[in-house]
Amino acid sequence: MRLIAFVNDQGRPALGARVDADHLLDLTAAGAPATLDEVLRQGEAGFAELRRTLDRATRRVPLAGLRWLPPVADPAKAFAIGLNYLDHAAESNFEPPKYPVVFQRYRSSWVAHEQPLVRPRVSTQFDYEAELVAVIGKGGRHIAPERALEHVAGYSIFNDGSIRDWQLRTNQWLLGKNFDASGSFGPEFVTADELPEGAKGLRVQCRLNGQVLQDANTRDMIFDVATLVSTCSSAMALQPGDIIITGTPSGVGMARKPPVWMKAGDVCEVEVEKVGVLRNPVVDEAA
Repeated sequence: MRLIAFVNDQGRPALGARVDADHLLDLTAAGAPATLDEVLRQGEAGFAELRRTLDRATRRVPLAGLRWLPPVADPAKAFAIGLNYLDHAAESNFEPPKYPVVFQRYRSSWVAHEQPLVRPRVSTQFDYEAELVAVIGKGGRHIAPERALEHVAGYSIFNDGSIRDWQLRTNQWLLGKNFDASGSFGPEFVTADELPEGAKGLRVQCRLNGQVLQDANTRDMIFDVATLVSTCSSAMALQPGDIIITGTPSGVGMARKPPVWMKAGDVCEVEVEKVGVLRNPVVDEAA
């Protein structure tokens, strides 16, 4: 299934299933929960009921003009992974990590598909990062790598927008990775059974105003999805709805000569093969 979180015509959150390139079926109108978060908390039974709801849903909603929401409304934890592609580590002048580099993104730092990314007043160094997202469906602690994919319900896309001068002022990246509305998450959630195991072998691109600036493949990750799930679960119990933002490949703006920074009027697209295209305009922070 390909699930979309959106605002319905009553102004309330709703959950839909994409049925073609231009429409979704409103599952909430047919009795399903209003958020993917609730379905994830219900586990396999929740998805089984959602499939039954899909069979009886009748209300088609056009995607044109849709007000999108992030696929997971309120993840308890959003792990982000740094330097997870060899070429990106090299262009960033870091040694390839021996262990996953993990930091946190907060909910206030991202917007949904088609919503504006905000370049802050305090910096012009607004960079893009194309990333695959793994969404946890089954919680657990100390999850073995060979069982880790059983805990992944599906996948989505993230633009890990970064304010580089703030990120690199110290060796703690948190501030530069968490400016309000600097990243994006979406457009939809794709169940794991729709993709290759571990989402391996998928092309990842970032395009700025139509120009391809990042072009790689998830098979090039240093630490694959299973390893990341296992590592994060070693430190803290994973919960349904937690997300792991799996890292970006080379081609980021700060490594280009001259650097390429996102600015007001730009449109940034992140595409992951078989998952979708996450698109956002860029605006300046209001005065």
